[in-house]
Amino acid sequence: MWGSLIGKAKEGGLDVIQTYVFWNLHEPQPGQYNFSGRYDLVKFIKEIQAQGLYACLRIGPFIESEWTYGGFPFWLHDVPDIVYRSDNEPFKYYMQNFTTKIVNMMKSEGLYASQGGPIILSQIENEYQNIEAAFHEKGPAYVRWAAKMAVELQTGVPWVMCKQTDAPDPVINTCNGMRCGQTFGGPNSPNKPSLWTENWTSFYQVYGGEPYIRSAEDIAFHVALFIARNGSYVNYYMYHGGTNFGRTSSAYVITSYYDQAPLDEYGLLRQPKWGHLKALHAAIKSCSTTLLQGMPTNFSLGQLQEAYVFREETEGRCVAFLINNDERNNATVQFQNASHELMPKSISILPDCEKVIFNTATVNTNYTKRIVRTTEIFDSMERWQGYTDLIPNYENTSLHSDTLLEHMNVTKDVSDYLWYTLRFQHNISCAEPILVAESKGHATHAFVNNIYIGNAHGSHDTKQFIMQSPVVLSNEINNISLLGVMVGLPDSGAFLERRFSGLTRVEIQCSKNEFYNFTNYAWGYQVGLFGEKLQIYREENIHMVEWSKANTSLNQPLTWYKVCDRNL
Repeated sequence: MWGSLIGKAKEGGLDVIQTYVFWNLHEPQPGQYNFSGRYDLVKFIKEIQAQGLYACLRIGPFIESEWTYGGFPFWLHDVPDIVYRSDNEPFKYYMQNFTTKIVNMMKSEGLYASQGGPIILSQIENEYQNIEAAFHEKGPAYVRWAAKMAVELQTGVPWVMCKQTDAPDPVINTCNGMRCGQTFGGPNSPNKPSLWTENWTSFYQVYGGEPYIRSAEDIAFHVALFIARNGSYVNYYMYHGGTNFGRTSSAYVITSYYDQAPLDEYGLLRQPKWGHLKALHAAIKSCSTTLLQGMPTNFSLGQLQEAYVFREETEGRCVAFLINNDERNNATVQFQNASHELMPKSISILPDCEKVIFNTATVNTNYTKRIVRTTEIFDSMERWQGYTDLIPNYENTSLHSDTLLEHMNVTKDVSDYLWYTLRFQHNISCAEPILVAESKGHATHAFVNNIYIGNAHGSHDTKQFIMQSPVVLSNEINNISLLGVMVGLPDSGAFLERRFSGLTRVEIQCSKNEFYNFTNYAWGYQVGLFGEKLQIYREENIHMVEWSKANTSLNQPLTWYKVCDRNL
């Protein structure tokens, strides 16, 4: 889809394609690199170049971006004495290795603008100032090191740090957000341009959340305002978000990413957003020379109205942005001996200071509706077969511990699933036992003596939760099997390497004051599901287990389903 998506972006008036670089995809193991197929970064940059556009390469290599583990490969977690994103020698060693690898790859293909290539900007780190204070003196020291390390790679093009007001020279501090024309304090040095690296066209969506709808008018208003206030670069985050395939989403983030962007999840034009912004881009480009070379001035046109004017005295050219900040009422203003009617919360662009060619609140693009058409219905139970996965008990496990282990440190990101198992002799007096399992993420499914008894889960905003389920205990040996589930790894925050997920407390409650705690007990662990290990979801492996006619009951835990092709 790359060529088509880049082509639609170009048609929409864009000049630059901005992309992150995904460390966990490109270096899945230390020193082992993957740039093939969908991960062919050079091919992607060359496709941008082939269509006559520029590129901004956000190397990071921490990227956040609702991507699992913020883009870090999980093997970093096991590097001795490592502290992520700090003045820490082990982390800096691997960060510099990967950054250098990417830069040298781009250089070898002649892809930097200094070599005649399309890459005009690169980014090091990502919104670090959000957590910088947590590292005390090692935070600013890390910023200085990261900037120096990047600049010394000598790409011949500028480096940026987004949301980093203390970005050291010559690295450019940039803005992220929805309203950078209002919120950005500007470059921290007069020799740096005003750049907006993330203009959020919507917002990411989490499980249980609603889509965030941001209007075309609001986006256009804030782009025009940023340009009027001397901004020279605006990137839409996202212009196309696409799909988070496989296990690439971060904690609780759904697979659809920024579906409300100008190009939706499937690469279709989302109107009027795409068309309205295209018209805005055309209006700005029509007077770009004067915006770059003219002398800017700003003055009031009313209580909530103002003008930003750029004049080239020698050429006599003039550009004006007439702004109405009143969100409810129209406003009539006088500008250069002419009367102009401004709609509520709008900006009119006058490329010659006389005629309005674009108003951010006037949408001339027709709305479109995405139509989903059913191509096949799988409603015949005769076509469905099921396979119930295995529930391990303590004696089936090979990893044992006398306490509850942290989920991610056991699974090493090879699976979202971790079985916690124990067995005990029921010789206690407990009339109505309740199994209590407390967890820090993300879901727990409970089985007692291979019988499913319940589940619970957290959310993006409330990650810790408690599951309480009545149980029936045998007078003999009882097996408890708890399936811990991660819905993506965390992607943000300080000290990510210390983050704890999974079960923290397990007990059987008999009454308010009587309980039996199993937190520090003999536990057995198994990483992943049996069907997952066999990859029975792949066509070539589907025959590795025995399938049977699907049960119509809704209460069928741990069941894989497949539909039989009519032609087989």
